[in-house]
Amino acid sequence: MPKSKVRKKDVYTVPQDKRTPVKVKAVGPSHPVYVSVMLGIMLIGLLWLIVNYIAGDRIPLMAELGAWNFAIGFALMITGLLMTMRWR
Repeated sequence: MPKSKVRKKDVYTVPQDKRTPVKVKAVGPSHPVYVSVMLGIMLIGLLWLIVNYIAGDRIPLMAELGAWNFAIGFALMITGLLMTMRWR
């Protein structure tokens, strides 16, 4: 069986980037109040759910809200979680 011819491969060259690099503004750390608010909102959401489970039927406001207590508690915790994305 005849052997196939071996072709030489060209040397790979990295394409030149035609865009000019943009300097990104350096952002410092988050303000300590931001961190406190973020953690506070998450803890308030957690406490809302705990109080709802333990004494939700004895608190008039929570008894009126019914299943919306879960939405309030989880919304507070998710808000705190979303705030962590901007935390530096």
